[in-house]
Amino acid sequence: MQVQARIDTMRAPAATAPVGMSPAAIRYGVLPMPSLVWTPEVERETAHLYEKVKRVIPPVEWPFHAPYVKAINDLKRERNAVILAHNYQTPEIYNCVADVVGDSLQLAKLAGQTDAEIIVQGGVHFMAETSKLLNPDKTILIPDMKAGCSLAESITGADVRALRAKYPGVPVVAYVNTSAEVKAEVDICCTSSNAVRVVESLGADRVIFLPDRYLAQNVATQTKVKIIAWTGACEVHERFTAEELRRYRADDPGIQIIAHPECPREVVEVADFSGSTAAMIDYVKKNQPRRVLLVTECSMADNVAAETPNVDFVRPCNLCPHMKRITLPKILDSLVYMKEEVTIDPALAVRARASVQRMIDLG
Repeated sequence: MQVQARIDTMRAPAATAPVGMSPAAIRYGVLPMPSLVWTPEVERETAHLYEKVKRVIPPVEWPFHAPYVKAINDLKRERNAVILAHNYQTPEIYNCVADVVGDSLQLAKLAGQTDAEIIVQGGVHFMAETSKLLNPDKTILIPDMKAGCSLAESITGADVRALRAKYPGVPVVAYVNTSAEVKAEVDICCTSSNAVRVVESLGADRVIFLPDRYLAQNVATQTKVKIIAWTGACEVHERFTAEELRRYRADDPGIQIIAHPECPREVVEVADFSGSTAAMIDYVKKNQPRRVLLVTECSMADNVAAETPNVDFVRPCNLCPHMKRITLPKILDSLVYMKEEVTIDPALAVRARASVQRMIDLG
């Protein structure tokens, strides 16, 4: 009874339209707030999902997640909605309510293959914008509009125009971790996995690369093209140090260290492998190392661990505070109230979409 009583106090009131009802709420209507009580029925209907996450979510916590999981999955069907979850989302989101998981560009591209009318973005704001760019006719919701990104916020469209004035004629490549405003000002976008190919596709001796200075440094070691880098950085990845990784290896010489290329160059040099979040996951699944350290946002280790029971994960706890703004209660609110819709000015969207599409067209 204690568990039931505690969960019941967390339940939102019966749904009424919030003050200043959003256009999406007007289009789709507001639904009643589902019950969020832990019951035998909820336990039965979510048991198969708990099996997926029982290695990373303790049994004592599941009664608090499960009512939200059931309510969200029921509402998705009622709303004809899908949830996109980035690899950095927490396990109860990634494994239990998401329909599509992956890195930011994977999510946006795969979202276009669904017949769903509504996309809920389990990730940060630039990802929701990219989903909107590639799916302009769908309704895109983000559970918390304040879920930002230190990289995306490190540069503006005005900054890009100033760079073009300083380096006339030099093409500009933007990492997908940028706002639609920035994407609209550049020649082409890239991901961490295709950055070298994108840079070399431009046929130029010099390329402006933004906004991540560490990814730019790592790209520069793999191409003869001179890279002019912006000064942004991911607040999660820049905290890792080579000395920290050497200590892990000293404690366990057999450990496999896998680093994201948003890390400083000296960190990548210590690692056994470096790649995008998707490449990191593939590496673990393919190689099944005995013990592994994922040098990236720590929720991804939980998600990969749920699928690779024979691998022991070391978890340095570098959390992304922006990703962690996305929670099951906020996802539920998005589907009930249809709030936090992501929109982009149509004229700006045409230009931003073109830079993303050029990258996609490379194959």
